[in-house]
Amino acid sequence: QVQLQESGGGSVQAGGSLRLSCAGSGYTYRHYCMGWFRQTPGAERERVALLYTGANSTYYADSVKGRFTISEDNAKNTVDLQMNSLKPEDTGTYYCAADPTHRPPYCYAADFKYWGQGTQVTVSS
Repeated sequence: QVQLQESGGGSVQAGGSLRLSCAGSGYTYRHYCMGWFRQTPGAERERVALLYTGANSTYYADSVKGRFTISEDNAKNTVDLQMNSLKPEDTGTYYCAADPTHRPPYCYAADFKYWGQGTQVTVSS
């Protein structure tokens, strides 16, 4: 059973940076599509960034391209999301998720079997 735990959320002013980290355990497949999603009240969960572990394959939503970077740290067994030049519209609860079946960019929210509890990101103007 894969277990995921996010950390690194917080409150920043517009233009600032945050780094989210997703610590995982219980992996049984060699590769996973790892995703960062965000959600605000009343809205659907939005794909932010995807990474195929062990391969140079990533995907970014248009809204975050050039500002966010997803990466994996094999030593720490984490998948991180570096968020720069943050905007108020980046505010939301950020979730980490794992899908052993698909590859970016074809990993959608409904495909992800494992989810973390989420971490709040608030960007003020």
